[in-house]
Amino acid sequence: MTEHDAVARLRAAGCVFAEDEAGLLAEAAGGDPAEAERLLARRIGGEPLEHVLGWAAFAGLRIPVAPGVFVPRRRTALVARLAAALAPRDGLVVDLCGGTGAIAAAIAHARPDLRIVAADVDPAAVALAAALLGPLGASSLLSDLDEALGDLAGTVDVVASCPPYVPTAEIPLMPREARDHEPTRALDGGADGTALQRGVLAASSRLLRPGGWAVVETSEALVTLTAQAAGDEGLEATVERDEPLGATVVVARR
Repeated sequence: MTEHDAVARLRAAGCVFAEDEAGLLAEAAGGDPAEAERLLARRIGGEPLEHVLGWAAFAGLRIPVAPGVFVPRRRTALVARLAAALAPRDGLVVDLCGGTGAIAAAIAHARPDLRIVAADVDPAAVALAAALLGPLGASSLLSDLDEALGDLAGTVDVVASCPPYVPTAEIPLMPREARDHEPTRALDGGADGTALQRGVLAASSRLLRPGGWAVVETSEALVTLTAQAAGDEGLEATVERDEPLGATVVVARR
């Protein structure tokens, strides 16, 4: 099978960036035709490209992922960038709903002076994050929001988070790659999309030191509600955007 054939098959399956995907799949196959066919069949069958490759591109890094875990979105790089900029020298950053550790890893690469802890409720994601973050001097642990982080209360400089924020009724409208291959709890933000955002902001009010920051991803549709939720927790909220990334983030100070 030539790369041209792979491109044609990917395009026929509806892959918009067929040429790029064919190149990445060929790289992953390492010159083994049988492996190339196996990977191509998985992708054409509807698996997310990142699950097939075993990694997701994020903030210039390759973040390991696996079937059944949430794939970090490129727009979330804005959360990592803002958190890294806000953290003081030798500060403490907590990544809530940290998933496979993408935000934490990007911050660690940008700011090796920081102490970084990522937390998530999904054991499979936490295992991937732990392997990624350990060599960077960061850590990952299993926790429902700040449940296992009580010893950090009032000491954290920055809470960074991309919590699930898709309204429950809109999940069936998502691309099938997400709704069929990623855990629903990593997508579902409750009736109005803000349930987990509110949980993160409440946890932030407990974890942050006075003057600390919460950096929480949201959407343009929800940004007003997210900012209001920050205010409900006594946090002063502003909004940051990155149009090329399509990213919207609420930044809130305690």
